[in-house]
Amino acid sequence: MKVLYAHDIREVQIPLLAAMLIAGCGAKLVRALRTGSLDEGFGPTALFPMRLRRPMAIAVCAIEGGLGLGLILTAGNCIGHEELATSVRVGTGLLFLVATIALIELRQTHPDAGCGCFGDFSTAPVSGRTLARAALLAVAAFATIGLQPVSPPPTATYALKLLGGLFAELLLIGALSPEVSDALVRLGYSEPCEIRNVPAARTLAVLRRSKPWRRYADLITGDVPVDVWRELCWRYVVYPASYLSQPAEIVFAVSLQRRRRAVHAALVDGATGLPVPSPPAETGQALPLPRSLGLALRP
Repeated sequence: MKVLYAHDIREVQIPLLAAMLIAGCGAKLVRALRTGSLDEGFGPTALFPMRLRRPMAIAVCAIEGGLGLGLILTAGNCIGHEELATSVRVGTGLLFLVATIALIELRQTHPDAGCGCFGDFSTAPVSGRTLARAALLAVAAFATIGLQPVSPPPTATYALKLLGGLFAELLLIGALSPEVSDALVRLGYSEPCEIRNVPAARTLAVLRRSKPWRRYADLITGDVPVDVWRELCWRYVVYPASYLSQPAEIVFAVSLQRRRRAVHAALVDGATGLPVPSPPAETGQALPLPRSLGLALRP
């Protein structure tokens, strides 16, 4: 009966590293689509000046996705396999090595910041387990340098042995990952929206991507809201506006639900605070008002 040799263990690292890189990139993109900001909550960007945080977050996400796909595409026999595979694997090792160093620095300078490795799941402060995981992945990446093209297992029994080795390593990585426990907690608990902590910046990002915002954008006269307040599961945002050459305000109500976040809007007179039902004379089109904002508007 065959046993797993060092060569086979090294081959297992390629799909494992590719999955980790693509999962990390995908989790960051999901967070970016939800919050409207790629660098929000991405721990290592805190080490850079404010103006460089967004470019660095984009670069890291692109590098992760590119290296993950590169590991898959160069695993088999292809033209220029040796040079391409070596470049991708060296780059993967350097990425995890730099990540380990960056996490050490982040832990010392920003002890409360999460690593941001897997988007919303990586909010826990950087710990020794997080550092050990990054170092382990760096060693695994460097171990793949010099491997010949990966070939299918000769027998089904040997394939099961490879899967067993891969599963054992996944268990080790899971034990070093704080994200696993956080994911299990989230699966068993849904935080009520009334007490859910949602930053105002995230609410504004959701608002600016909504249809009501695009509908009333031409009437808005200010770049920042004049008032923002929260009531239970809704956050209200008030922007200055001009309606029929008269001062007005547009009140947006943004739901704080985790999914299917609704956005309502109402155009009100700047002096009285009453809804304005009449259509603009310039366009001759009525501005639709929501039947209900869920709560009464603030006077």
